[in-house]
Amino acid sequence: MAKVRGAIVVDVQKCKGCGVCLSACPTSVIELAKEVNGKGYHFAYMEQPEACTGCSNCAIVCPDGVITVYRVKLNSNK
Repeated sequence: MAKVRGAIVVDVQKCKGCGVCLSACPTSVIELAKEVNGKGYHFAYMEQPEACTGCSNCAIVCPDGVITVYRVKLNSNK
């Protein structure tokens, strides 16, 4: 059975760092960066990309719609 790996892309310049996506992520993939964007906000990023399942919870709860989720099926060759 193919395993699913996810990945998120955050529009860093539009992210306000509200943190809603952090609590919505069931695998604790997302953190707020220590760096700030052009508006002075700590933006969300993938701290643990290997744990992302592509569930889309973060994108659904993001109030500004700045998160895009991608899902890729990985073939498990045994």
